[in-house]
Amino acid sequence: MLGFSVYLNESLTNERIAQMKAMRNAGFEGVFTSMHIPEDDASCYVPRLKELGTVCRQLGLTLTADVSANGLKRISIDINNIQQLTALGLTALRVDDGLNPAQIAQLSRQLPVALNASTISASDVAKLHECDANFQHLEAWHNYYPRPATGLDYEWYQSKNNWLKQQGFTTMAFVAGDEELRGPVFAGLPTLEGDRYRHPLASTLNLLGKLATDKVYIGDIALSRAALEQFRLYFQHNILQLSIQTSMASLYQDIWHNRPDVARDVIRLVEGRQKIKTMPPMQTRKRPVGTITVDNSRYGRYMGELEILKQSLSADPRVNVVGQVVTTDLSLLALIGSNQAVQFIRKDEKQ
Repeated sequence: MLGFSVYLNESLTNERIAQMKAMRNAGFEGVFTSMHIPEDDASCYVPRLKELGTVCRQLGLTLTADVSANGLKRISIDINNIQQLTALGLTALRVDDGLNPAQIAQLSRQLPVALNASTISASDVAKLHECDANFQHLEAWHNYYPRPATGLDYEWYQSKNNWLKQQGFTTMAFVAGDEELRGPVFAGLPTLEGDRYRHPLASTLNLLGKLATDKVYIGDIALSRAALEQFRLYFQHNILQLSIQTSMASLYQDIWHNRPDVARDVIRLVEGRQKIKTMPPMQTRKRPVGTITVDNSRYGRYMGELEILKQSLSADPRVNVVGQVVTTDLSLLALIGSNQAVQFIRKDEKQ
């Protein structure tokens, strides 16, 4: 499941609602917001939350709010009053401090509840079982980390996430956006430090795949239109879109596919030798990561072999350099697996 964030520091504008529709149309299903309320803004949050809840219902999106019992009490909302919460449009709660296992268990029998994944212990799990919590409704959400260098370590996350899933929790993590970043630090809102400046789709696919995370939410305010289109194509059509620069215009005209047997150093696009019948030697230079190459006539029966480099390789007189994947998309290359469909677009089409 994919989700994104909408914050309550301002009222919903038509532009923001249009962004929400675009995210929904690209395959996103959930919205996250925060109800940790500054004193001077408390009066604004309830009407803004109601408005957000209404839009989410209209768009068929779930709405999860990060809440605390004391924070809700300040605006006269009882965290144990499910009808009061659902009337605001909330479909799930993300709770941290201030609730004991019995209260969490009671809530879990009525709606989904997300706990702080970093602080859950074995004794917490035992107490939740003792209180007859509904683990089908219990989730473990990792935090996002606004300050650079404070995001989670990859190996620690992997170990913790695997343990959480063994306990029966649905797990969730955040990835940073690539356009409108949230203040006051404006350095992305990822769970993993390694994802802070990584392409959001690459981060998402890694979390869902290698790290066995059940849900991924965009922590920041928005994705660029280009990244959103990459999400849409991948999750709706299983096509990975890459922006490239090339002198070979025919690369833009087809959908290409990685071979079923995945090579270590290169992505081998099977249609190359089927479609490229002649290729004289030219541009046989050094090949950095992301280089697009075609084997020339000096390679004999391999002529027409079309590849994208996952590792840097030296120049080869049998291999022509015909293009380059743009820097922002390089992190996607390692995630191109067996039979993966690939579409090339011009660099200027992503602006």
